[in-house]
Formats: sequence, C-alpha cells, structure tokens
Amino acid sequence: MPAQHPIPCILMRGGTSKGPYFKMQDIPQDPDIRARVLLAAMGSPDIRQIDGLGGADTLTSKVAMVGPSSREGVDVDYLFAQVSVDKAIVDTSPSCGNMLSGVGPFAIETGMVPVSGERTSVVIYDINTQ
Repeated sequence: MPAQHPIPCILMRGGTSKGPYFKMQDIPQDPDIRARVLLAAMGSPDIRQIDGLGGADTLTSKVAMVGPSSREGVDVDYLFAQVSVDKAIVDTSPSCGNMLSGVGPFAIETGMVPVSGERTSVVIYDINTQ
C-alpha cells in the first residue's frame, strides 16, 4: 500500500455544488499525479465514493484549487476539477461558477487575502477558462 500523506482542505458549498477546496501549494503540480491524488481524495471511481469526500453525484464531486496569483491586479488563481464518480477521470477543461463562488471566502479564510474593513474584494483568475 502506498504511503498516505495528509492534505489539508476545507469542504465548502459553492452555489449548488460542494467539494474540497485545496491550496495549490498542497496539491501535486504534475497533472497525472494530481489526478491520482484527487481521485483518491474523492473516493473515485466508486458510485458511492464511500472512501472519499465525494458525494456520489457530479454536483458533489468537484474540487477547487486556489493559490496566490503572480498576475498583476489579481489576488488568487483558481483551478477547477470535475472528478468523475464512476470512472478514473479528472477533467480540468471546464470551469464551475458554483465552486468559483467559494473561492473568495476560501482565500480569506486561509489568509491568502487579508480582510480589509467591512467588505473585502477578491480578484480571481480562472485558470480553466483564462
């Protein structure tokens, strides 16, 4: 059995979707390794996703990865992944506006964006759609 390593995340609802939000620095950058990690985290492929964080539905088998941005005028970069419930597929070609709605709160909660007064704005770059 391969060694297990904890990866911190916050399980959040974003609009009508729900899933883990990870810091990009905690997720492998290599797409193949990242896909294996996300499949394991969600418990896929398994129609019940009983061994993971997935909720056995496409609406609850989504992942957000967020990190500080190096782009001028942008606070954080967001990469979305749709994790198949019953197949070993992780798709980063689409985006998800529902999960996007949780990126700002996640960035604030994790300290990526400091709170500034009563209202804090967060500028987000969507890597999937640029």
